[in-house]
Amino acid sequence: MSFEPTDTSPTSAPKPVAVVAGASGFIGGELLNALSTWGYTTRTIGRSPASADATWDRPDLIAELIDGADLLINLAGRSVGCRYTDANRQVIWDSRVDTTRTLNAAVGAASAPPRLWINSSTATIYRHAMDRPQTEDDGDIGEGFSVDIAKAWEKEFFSGSLPATRRVALRMAIVLGDGAALNMLATAARFGAGGAQHEGRWFPHRRYRGIGPEASGPTIWRGHPPTHGRQRFSWVHIEDVLRAIRFIDEHEELSGPINVSNPQVSDNHSLMKALRKAVRMPIGVPAPRWLLETGMIVLRQESELVLKSRWVLPARLEAAGFDFKWTDIEAATKQLLC
Repeated sequence: MSFEPTDTSPTSAPKPVAVVAGASGFIGGELLNALSTWGYTTRTIGRSPASADATWDRPDLIAELIDGADLLINLAGRSVGCRYTDANRQVIWDSRVDTTRTLNAAVGAASAPPRLWINSSTATIYRHAMDRPQTEDDGDIGEGFSVDIAKAWEKEFFSGSLPATRRVALRMAIVLGDGAALNMLATAARFGAGGAQHEGRWFPHRRYRGIGPEASGPTIWRGHPPTHGRQRFSWVHIEDVLRAIRFIDEHEELSGPINVSNPQVSDNHSLMKALRKAVRMPIGVPAPRWLLETGMIVLRQESELVLKSRWVLPARLEAAGFDFKWTDIEAATKQLLC
């Protein structure tokens, strides 16, 4: 993956500092490389002192890193690639809301706060949409566990007055790259289980119930109406995520929630077809809800990844002039998997 070099002349000038929280994931690793190429000196915040310059249990060190930094990017958050047990639900909440609260306090106390703070969020904040796309200005916020996490995350991020710091919440669609989502679906395709996933009848459960002081949605989850594999699949290539971050860095008019999602939205049927083609597997057995849920129990995952219809458009990025490089699902999966 290549990026245009940033002019850092004169050579004697110190490089600006970018602080990245949660850099241990696949997005964070790619981002650190990109920031170095763009002319930044990088510092990291994470869980382990062996791999980060400051850890979450040392808010004093976090404050020192942030004070004087030019850019702050927060990607911290426990992976949602797990079963939503009560323990995992709380860890997912804490790893997003509590870490963002810590950063907010550090930015607010800084004598020289970052000019830009980009915080990870998720396009899952929108409702299950089969009727129309969701944009930042006219999208409908959904309900239930994943949505409540996203709402609390953004509420903590935008809380308080930080007049010297521009804040942008990245409502990212499912990121295609060397991450859990693509790898799991590609593995299914390689073993001949790469057909479309169909919503249908299954046992009601409580794992998707709301969470937090403003918990929303039903207590018992009974599923969406049948989608026949045509539920929308909003996605974005990892390279376009990095390009969008740089674009936001350079465009001071952008602030608030920003959808980072390829404008050419796929659906589940087309996604799985593209994956089968990329891994050269002509057979793809469709997965009705009962079969999918059985497999998810074995894999310790949730079916929400493929059954929720995410139809998200990047209205604000496109209005500002951003062009996505990867808009074709077949080309993107071929490039990433071949």
